[in-house]
Amino acid sequence: MKMKNLSTTSSTALFAVVSIGLVAPFVGANSAFAQTTFNDVQTNYWAQTFIQELAARDIIKGFPDGGFRPNEPVTRAQFAAMISKAMNKAPIRGNVSFVDVASDYWAASAIQKSYTTGFMSGYPGNVFEPTQNIPRVQILVALSNGLNYAASQAPETILQSYADASSIPNYARNSVAAATENRMVVNYPNVQFLNPNQTATRAEVAALIYQALVRSGQATAINSPYIVGQTSTNPNNPPSNNSQVRIPAGNMIAVQYSKDKILLGPDEKVPLVLTVSQNIVNSQGLMLVPTGTQVSGELRTVSGGSQFFANELVFANGQRTPINATSKVVTTTERVDRGVSAGTLLRNAALGTAAAAAIAAVTGDRAIATEEILGGAGIGTLLGLFLGRDSVTLSSVNPNTDLALTLNSDLLLSPRF
Repeated sequence: MKMKNLSTTSSTALFAVVSIGLVAPFVGANSAFAQTTFNDVQTNYWAQTFIQELAARDIIKGFPDGGFRPNEPVTRAQFAAMISKAMNKAPIRGNVSFVDVASDYWAASAIQKSYTTGFMSGYPGNVFEPTQNIPRVQILVALSNGLNYAASQAPETILQSYADASSIPNYARNSVAAATENRMVVNYPNVQFLNPNQTATRAEVAALIYQALVRSGQATAINSPYIVGQTSTNPNNPPSNNSQVRIPAGNMIAVQYSKDKILLGPDEKVPLVLTVSQNIVNSQGLMLVPTGTQVSGELRTVSGGSQFFANELVFANGQRTPINATSKVVTTTERVDRGVSAGTLLRNAALGTAAAAAIAAVTGDRAIATEEILGGAGIGTLLGLFLGRDSVTLSSVNPNTDLALTLNSDLLLSPRF
């Protein structure tokens, strides 16, 4: 058995430097020539306003192709460049010579400024690691330390806001608590999950820096459901417990499935029920979609791979809500050769009928368990299509990593408690 991943990625290291060019150091003045709209950041994208506001200040930039690449990771050098432009702060300590930052390095001056103003520090041995991807927790520590914020109550009390508080490193707990209390934390797609050790994306960094500007009085507050502790823009008209809440298109829903692998044959469509794997709540703590909610839909082979199409949410009380969401196109394939052990191939796997027929024909195993089949026509009616073949290539999906859903249209829900 061989597995082949058909997806490809291209290097963007050169453009990453271009995207954060050191121009217009004063954050308060908008550039008349700044690009503020990008072809990959739609108006309903969760971080669109944060990105647009920072782009207007020339703190962040797009790429030559007109995109912003919101999901690309940010390195420590890139963050230093952003924060050195965003924050107009006097030095609080002297210069330092980092052994891995040459004087002619593109971000050398920004790194030095981020250090002298107290936002960033190095590692033991005067090492800075400029090309290391920066995790979200380091961003929050940098912002809290640089702005000299401290929590006004016990950090552990504040950190109870997060379902994954135990994963916050000990060194960062006080700083994260201070950032939380000062409403600098933005968690997407679920406001209760900090994901502290996850690499920060360009969109996330834009949101976190903008919130720091808001807290320091340099920007106007944005009303976003992903800001931890964000209140309604109209305190006299709080959301009613019975009113519907809108989750905008473009948001993502994490899902899981009981099997580790799903195999599909050519031109196959199979019914599939996934399960929501993380609670979705709004900034007021109202439960919108609980963990365990079922997502009904169809997994299909499409041009270039396979894709899940969701059509309905089924809540624990039996209530059903239409949903228009899809996964990415999964391009992974798996080749089945004559003589391979079907038992090994099918361990903790689910199959479309066509995939089951193909495996049975190529391997000679006609005893594939019916509980592994995801509906559709019987194997026997399709077996003849694959008889005589020495191998067959099937679409292969890992449902627990490949099928995260993106809303294609707004989802209207009633809050749950």
